[in-house]
Amino acid sequence: MYKNFIQMLSLCCFLCLCNVVAKAQNRTISGTVTDQTDGSPLIGVNVTDNLKSDVTTTNNKGSFSISVPANAKSLSFSYIGYEAKNINLTQSNTINITLGSSSSQLNEVVVVSVGYGTLNKKEVSSAITHVSGKDLLTVSANNPLMSLQGKVPGLTITNTASADPNSSPGIQLRGVSSRSAGLGPLYVINGVPGGNIDNINQNDIESIDVLKGGAASAIYGTRGSNGVIIITTKKGTSQSQMFYDGFTSFDYLNNQLENLSAEEFIANRVQNKQGQDYGAKTDWLKEVTNAPAFAHKHTVQFSGGSAKTNYFASADYRKADGVDLRASKREYGARLNINHTTDNGLFVATLTAAPRMMNTSNADQGNFNNALTLNPTYPIFNNAGKYNFINTGFFSNNPVENANLIKSQSEIKELDLNGSLKMNILPNLNTMVTISQISRSSKNLNFSPSTLSSVVNSNKVTQTNFASQEQQENDQKNIEWTGNYNLDLGKNHFKLLGGYSYSLYNYKQVYSQNYDFPFDTYLWNNLGSGLYNGGAAGQGQSAVSSTQNGSTLIAFFGRLNYDFNNRYIVTASLRREGSSKFGANNKWGNFPAVSAAWRISEETFFKDKLPWMNELKIRADYGVTGNQDFGNYLSLLLYGGAGYFPFNGQYYQVYGPSSNVNPFLSWEKSENFNVGIDFSLLKGRLSGSIDYYTRKNKDLLGDYNVSVPPNTQATTFTNVGSMKNSGIEVALSGEVIKSPDFEYNINLAFSYNQNKFISFSNALYNGGTFQDVAGLPAPGSPGNIQRIQEGYSIGEFYTLKSAGVNDQGALLVYKKDGSIVPANQANNDDKQFVGNGLPKFIASLGNTFRYKQFDLGIFFRGTFGYKIFNTSAFYLGTPSSQTDANVLKSAYDSSSKYSLLKSTSTTSIASDYFLENGSFLKIDNVSLGYRQKLNIKYLKSIRVYSAARNLYTFTKYTGGDPEKVEVNGLTPGVNTSLNYYPSTLQLILGLQVNF
Repeated sequence: MYKNFIQMLSLCCFLCLCNVVAKAQNRTISGTVTDQTDGSPLIGVNVTDNLKSDVTTTNNKGSFSISVPANAKSLSFSYIGYEAKNINLTQSNTINITLGSSSSQLNEVVVVSVGYGTLNKKEVSSAITHVSGKDLLTVSANNPLMSLQGKVPGLTITNTASADPNSSPGIQLRGVSSRSAGLGPLYVINGVPGGNIDNINQNDIESIDVLKGGAASAIYGTRGSNGVIIITTKKGTSQSQMFYDGFTSFDYLNNQLENLSAEEFIANRVQNKQGQDYGAKTDWLKEVTNAPAFAHKHTVQFSGGSAKTNYFASADYRKADGVDLRASKREYGARLNINHTTDNGLFVATLTAAPRMMNTSNADQGNFNNALTLNPTYPIFNNAGKYNFINTGFFSNNPVENANLIKSQSEIKELDLNGSLKMNILPNLNTMVTISQISRSSKNLNFSPSTLSSVVNSNKVTQTNFASQEQQENDQKNIEWTGNYNLDLGKNHFKLLGGYSYSLYNYKQVYSQNYDFPFDTYLWNNLGSGLYNGGAAGQGQSAVSSTQNGSTLIAFFGRLNYDFNNRYIVTASLRREGSSKFGANNKWGNFPAVSAAWRISEETFFKDKLPWMNELKIRADYGVTGNQDFGNYLSLLLYGGAGYFPFNGQYYQVYGPSSNVNPFLSWEKSENFNVGIDFSLLKGRLSGSIDYYTRKNKDLLGDYNVSVPPNTQATTFTNVGSMKNSGIEVALSGEVIKSPDFEYNINLAFSYNQNKFISFSNALYNGGTFQDVAGLPAPGSPGNIQRIQEGYSIGEFYTLKSAGVNDQGALLVYKKDGSIVPANQANNDDKQFVGNGLPKFIASLGNTFRYKQFDLGIFFRGTFGYKIFNTSAFYLGTPSSQTDANVLKSAYDSSSKYSLLKSTSTTSIASDYFLENGSFLKIDNVSLGYRQKLNIKYLKSIRVYSAARNLYTFTKYTGGDPEKVEVNGLTPGVNTSLNYYPSTLQLILGLQVNF
C-alpha cells in the first residue's frame, strides 16, 4: 500500500506540474533592518509578507532575504521592544528600514503553530501557549522540556531524579486523563508527529507551542487527548553565520535526607538493643555519592546560503555524570535542515536529518536508599581488603560494591528524517507532501560478576556471574499530503486546509541472558560461553525471548479558518481516523472541533471609550479528541504458551488462548470545552490571557472481570468508565520598567485543576465503585494507601485516621465507630479518606532585568494545596524501624512527631500520621549574563553567563525535596518505591559566541 501510494502521489504531482499557470511566480526581497537610535543592526527581526506565505528573521548583520508571491502587497517587520512597521512593496527588490524603540508589544507579529500550519497569534481562537526559544530557562538537563518547566499554565513537568543524567521527566497537561492508556502529550517536531523528544538540542529550538484547547489538538484525533506540544527548530538564512554555546555544570546535594552517624547510631540504636556495633565509622551516603557531579555540553551552529537555497546545521556533544557512582551519559547529536526554492518559486523542497547517539551507564536508584538504611558501624571492606559481605538490615547488600562492580549500560541510536515538497500551484493555492521516518534503537547491557560478596559467601556453584543483552527497535514511518487554499473577498478572509495522513509503527525486541561464564572479563560479549542455559537442560525458556508488533494509523482531515475584518474569527475542523489497534467494529472515529473569537478591541465603539485597552479578544472552543496510546493487538484473540505436555517420554510446548477478543475496543474519548480572554493594555505594558476549561474523558480503558465461559480468560480489556477535569489558567506579562539602559519585565503563570472520577461501570461491564491503588512495598504489609472511587478525585489517600500516640509509643487510630484503639487492633473496614495528593494550584513568577549589557533572570515556582505521604519517615523515620538498620535523624529528634513511635506493635501500619503538607515555593532558576558586541573581523559578539537551578525550597515537608514525590499520574503525592535519588543544586557556567 505504501509503495502504491507513493506512485499515485508522484503521478498527481506530475499532472499538477503540467497544468501550472504562469502566474505562480515568486520574487525575492532583501535588505537590512537597523536601530533608529544608533544605526546598529537588529538581529532576529521577524519579516513576513501580508499573505504570510513565508517568515524569516534578520541575521547578525541585520540582513534578511524573503521569497514572496507575486501578489504580495507588503512586508511586516516586528521585533520585541520596537515599533512594528508595514512597508508596501514596489518595483524595487531591496528594502532598508529602521525600527524605533517602543514600550508596546501590541503590534508584534507572533507566529503560532496550530498543527499543519501557522497563524498570527491574533487569529488564534483556541487555547494555545506560545513560548519563544529565547524565553526558555537556562538548564543543564537530559530533556529539553525541563527548560519549559513552569512556563506554561496547566503543563506539569516533574522529574523525581533530575540529577540522574539518564532520567526523563513526567509531563501532564490539565490533569490526569486515563487509567490504562498513556498520559503524556503528543510531540510534533517540525510538523512531524511522534518525534523523539530527547533528540532535540535546546539551542536548536526556535519556539514551542502547546495546544491545550480541544479545538486545537483535535486536528490530531486519537493522539490529541493529552494535548499537543509542537516544537519548531531553527532554520537557515541567506547570510552566513556561526554560533557557539558551551557550558559546564556542577550538581551539589541539596535538601537531602540525613541519617544517624556512627556515634548517633551507637547512642540511640545499639544501646537500646536495636542494632550492633561492628567497629567501623562509615558514612554510607557519602561513600555512594559523586558530588559535585560534573557535566559539560558544546553546541556549534552554522547557517547560510542564498535567498533560494539555505541551510541550518548544528552539532552538539554532552558528557554528564550523575550524583551516584554509576550514572553517566555521553551523547553526540547533529541536525541539518536544507531549504530550496526553485527560481520561479513553483517548488519548495526541505530536507531535515537529525541523528543522535547516546552511551549511558544507568543509575541504581535504590543505592541511595540502601546507604540510608545501612548500619554505619559496618566497614566497606573486610580484613582481607575485599568488599564486606552484608546480610542484615533492609536490603542486605553492600551499595559501594554494587555501584562499582555491577554494570548496567545502554547504547542508543536515534534518527529523525523528513523531507517535504511543496508546490505553489497558484499564489493562494499550494499542496505539500511530507515523508518522514522516526527510529530509535536501544541495546541494553547488564552484567553482575562472580566476585560479588553475596555470591562468594553463599558458596554458589551455579548462577554466579550473570550477563544479558536486549535489543529494542522502534520505527515510525509517516506520509502526509496537505493542501492549502487562501481566499480574500473584501473583509472576508478564508483559509482552507485538507490532508491525508498515514503512519506505520513497528516494534522489535530480542532478549538473551545466561549465567556461569568462565571469565568475568567477557561481560555481556560472550553469552554462549555461559553454562546455566536458563535453568533447564535443553529448554532454556528464560534464556532467550523475542517479539515483534506494530500498528497502522490512517486519517483524513480538514480545517476552515474564517475571519471578518480581523474582528470575528471562526475555525472548524474534522479528522476521521482509523487505527489497527481498535476492534473490528470500531476501527474508525470522527473528531470534530469548532472555535470562535471576537476581537472586541477592533470595534469602533470600544476604541473610542477604552483607548488604553489595546487588545481584547474573547474566544471559546469545543473539540473531541482521542487516546489510543495502549498496547497492540489488545482487541484480538491471542495465543500463548500454556505449559508443557508429556507425549512419548518427551515434553512439548502447548499453546492456547491468552486473551479475549473484543471487536468493540475503541479509543478513549475526551470532550473538551474552553473559554478564554486575551488582552493587552497600556500600550502593551500589561498583557495576558485567562482560560477556563472542562474535559470529560469517556470510555476509559481497563481490564474488567468477565465470566468463563463463554470467555476463555477471566478479564477483558475494554472501554468503561469516565472522569472529569476542570480548571482555570492565567498568564500575565508586564513591562514594569522600560528605558534605554534599564528594563524590568515580569511573567506570571497560574493554574488550578480539579479532578473527579465519575464511573467505573457501564451497561455491559461492572467495575465496582472503587479501586485501591498505591500499594506500599515490604518490609511489613502496609497495603494500598490510596483509593480511586466514584465521586472522588484521583489521589485520595484512604488509610487509617490517626488519633495520636499512646504512652507506650504505639500509634492510635480511629475505628469506624469513632472509638480510639492502637493501630494493630484496627482493620481495613476502619480506613477512611484522609487527604489528597493532587495539587490544587501551580504557579510561577519570572523576573527579567536588563541593565546595559547585563541581564538577570530570577524565576520562582511553586505547587500548593496537596498532601504527601512521607515514605522515608514511614520506613526509616521512627525508633521502631527494623532492627540493625539505620534511621533518619528525625527518629530521635524530640521536636519530630515521628520520634514518638517507639512501639514495634504498630510499625508498618499506614495512617494519615505520615501525611504532610506538600506545598512548596522554590527559587528555581537564577541566571546572570553579560553580552559584549565586538567590531572585529572574526567575532561579532560574546556573552558569558552563569545560572543556578533549585537554589532553595520553602516548605514544611520534612522528607527532603517535596518535588521528588511525583504528582502526575494515578497515584500523586506518594512514592510507592523505596528508591531515593537526592535533590541537587545545579550551578552552570557558560559562554556564547557569534562569529
